Amino acid sequence: MVRAMQPMLNIAVRAALSAGKILTRYFEHTDSLKVDSKGRNDFVSEVDRTAEQEIIQIIRKAYPDHAILAEESGASGDSHTSWIIDPLDGTTNYLFGVPQFSVSIAVKQSGNLLAGVVYDPLRNELFTASRGRGAQLNDRRIRINKKDRLNGALIGTGIPYRDHRYLDAYTDMMKDFIRSDIAGIRRPGSAALDFSWLAAGRFDGFWELGLAPWDFAAGALLVREAGGVVTDLAGGERYFDRGNVVAANPRLQTHMLRTIQPHLSDSLSY
Repeated sequence: MVRAMQPMLNIAVRAALSAGKILTRYFEHTDSLKVDSKGRNDFVSEVDRTAEQEIIQIIRKAYPDHAILAEESGASGDSHTSWIIDPLDGTTNYLFGVPQFSVSIAVKQSGNLLAGVVYDPLRNELFTASRGRGAQLNDRRIRINKKDRLNGALIGTGIPYRDHRYLDAYTDMMKDFIRSDIAGIRRPGSAALDFSWLAAGRFDGFWELGLAPWDFAAGALLVREAGGVVTDLAGGERYFDRGNVVAANPRLQTHMLRTIQPHLSDSLSY
C-alpha cells in the first residue's frame, strides 16, 4: 500500500503509524501520565509531545528543508511546503479513556493541500488522500454521501467549550438544525476523525467553530477528495483563517449554509 503512494504521502503514513503505536502503548496507563493545562479545557500530555517528536523526526529525516506547523511545538522552518501536525487529536478523550482519538498529518504547498493522513490506531483505520487522486480508507476508495436535504441527515459537530464568545450563536444553529428534522447530531471529540467519517459516508455533514489548522487540514483534503466541499460559515474559502468550518456534499452544503446564515454576525462571518 505504502509503495504505491506519492513520496510525501508515504512519509505521512509512516509517521502516523509510528505515532499511533505510541498512543496505543500508553492508552491503558493514562493515569500515570504527566498532564499540563494550556488553557480552559485544553490539555497536553507527555504522550502528545512524544508522538509529535516522533512524527517530526520522521519528516525531518526525509524532508529537512520543509516547514512544520505542529500543535505542541508550533511553527518552524521557512519553506513553500509545510507539514501540519496534530499528534493526538482528541486529547481529552484519550486522557479520560474514551476510545475516540487520532493522528492527523497534512502537507500544504503554496496554499494548496497536497496530502493528508488521519489514523485511528485503536480501530486500525488509515484515512489517506492525495490532491487529485481521491480518498481512501485502508486502501479502499471512499466517497461522501449524496444526501441532498437536511431531513434525515446525520450531522457531526464540535461544541465550543473552550471559547464561549459564539456559544449562543452556535446553540441557535444547533436548534435550527434539529428543527430541520435531521436524524441526529454527533459530537465524538476528534475533529480529524469527524472529517474522515464524513469522507467515508458515516456522517452526511459537519460544522464547527474555532478549529485550529492541525485539527482539520488533513480532514479537509479527505472530504474534498471524497467529493465534498469545505467552506467557511459564509460559503467562502477563508476557513483556515478562523477555523469556522462547514463541510458536506455540494447540495447538502447549501442547505447547511442557509441554516447557519441567520446566526452570523460581522465577527462570525467566516
